[in-house]
Amino acid sequence: MRFNFIPLLLLQFLLLNSCKEKPKADSEIEPSTTADTISEKEWTYLFDGTSTEGWRAYNGDSLPPGWVIKDSVLTFDTELGLEQNYEGGKDIIYGAEEFDNFELYLEWKLPKGGNSGIFYHVKEGYGGPPEISPEYQLIDDENYADIHDLSGYNSQFGVENPEELQDWQKTGADYAMHAVDTTQKVLNPVGEWNSSKIVFTPEKVEHWLNGKKIVEFVPWSEDWQKKKNSGKWDNAPDYGKFKSGYIGLQDHASPIWFRNIKIKKL
Repeated sequence: MRFNFIPLLLLQFLLLNSCKEKPKADSEIEPSTTADTISEKEWTYLFDGTSTEGWRAYNGDSLPPGWVIKDSVLTFDTELGLEQNYEGGKDIIYGAEEFDNFELYLEWKLPKGGNSGIFYHVKEGYGGPPEISPEYQLIDDENYADIHDLSGYNSQFGVENPEELQDWQKTGADYAMHAVDTTQKVLNPVGEWNSSKIVFTPEKVEHWLNGKKIVEFVPWSEDWQKKKNSGKWDNAPDYGKFKSGYIGLQDHASPIWFRNIKIKKL
């Protein structure tokens, strides 16, 4: 049988060229990476591990003793905090800018028996952030009540077991206001890193812990007002009323470690 080689060579040439990868258009080049890059640009780092610029004491001009950077981590060192004769409070704020609606993300860890908190909508001129600022609670849920006597403090609220850490006092709670959804809560042991996120808008506030939403409420709603006026804040007329303010971190006389503190305006 006679073969016609010319058409066969032509067919091979066409097949080889059709298999060559077409150059990607700009819109097709790693879309997920591009999206991540754009998303990252929306964030402002309040602490990136290299500088405490913007941070200072509440009602103060500089960082209180004890707040230092160690191994790229913003640390409250209790021993350093006692070395100097310092009479002011040791809660700190990011005083470079106020925020209204935002998404705040950070990572933190505590020692055994540790206690701290994250404040927002902080205004100065008061005795301290807890008087007026909502707080995302950070505490050693497991061991705190075994190390510290809570009976005297908690008895004023008429709780059944004042010696125990109350639900509204545990990590992730909107302190003294909204307890966490325990079915979603995953808290790493003391000494291990946890991640927290606060999302604030006038329509809804969310607390997240280690990737799970554990608190949700509507600020200034009828339910919010009822909680505010029937508990710890009933004699604190300015608590939670501000719609913008500083971000703050609490010193509660225990070591605390923070890293990757960033915020996105909403």
